[in-house]
Amino acid sequence: MMTGSEGPKLRASDTVRSAQPVLTIKHIVMGFNTREGAIKAVDGISFDMAPGEFVSIIGPSGCGKSTLFNIVGGLLRGYDGEVAVGGEQISGPHPGIGMVFQEESTFPWRTVLDNVAFPLEIQGIAKEERYARARRFIQMVGLDGFEKRFPSELSGGMRQRVAIARTLAFQPKILLMDEPFGALDEQTRLLLGGKVLQIQQELMQTTLLITHSITEAVQLSDRVVIMTYRPGKVKRIIDIDLPRPRTSEVVSSDAFGRYVAAIWNDLRDEASRGMTDSEARGRED
Repeated sequence: MMTGSEGPKLRASDTVRSAQPVLTIKHIVMGFNTREGAIKAVDGISFDMAPGEFVSIIGPSGCGKSTLFNIVGGLLRGYDGEVAVGGEQISGPHPGIGMVFQEESTFPWRTVLDNVAFPLEIQGIAKEERYARARRFIQMVGLDGFEKRFPSELSGGMRQRVAIARTLAFQPKILLMDEPFGALDEQTRLLLGGKVLQIQQELMQTTLLITHSITEAVQLSDRVVIMTYRPGKVKRIIDIDLPRPRTSEVVSSDAFGRYVAAIWNDLRDEASRGMTDSEARGRED
């Protein structure tokens, strides 16, 4: 843990973790053709994740975070590089990867219980067993007592907890989350972040989070991957050496604040580049 004037520990992007990686992202490059011409979204992204590790990716708008998310989740093809799960290269959706999106993704015609049980139903698991497993994850996300409610009867934060429970129900090796709390207020984000962290620690769930929130990244992560503005590259990876559980005392500590400041120092120039580029394109239109 940091003390005195000691800065955050910085790790080079190509450092090999001591444990055998469960997820390997190697030299990912992808571009798109747009009305403005060819754009390289990500350029040479490489890092890996150990089992049970929580990693956040943060960067300015337009840095390719969501492109990388969709590549790892198997939703985009046509890229150069390699994505591997447990050492096995993949080129599309993988049963060991579960995804949670920012957009509303609950089924409005299904109750909370039936929403969470849905992936188990698709797998052909018997009703009694799938409901028992679904109830376990409903309780884990703090929604016990709401099993018979429909999404329209829940708050936005509760609906996202349903989506997380539904993804966890089929027990993926890797959980991908793309701004899952982006539409929520800051207090709710902090509370749900604590709940996600509690679940992640209980399950030892390998988790990759895309976020715009520096505070959220520091609160949740073992490491934070900072991306440059377009084309998106790994600018730096910072180890978050803070005690767990990440209590309110930890979140309000000087050490926590130093990590937030260090990440902002890296992001500030990239965000300024993005803003300048957007303004320039706006003048051209």
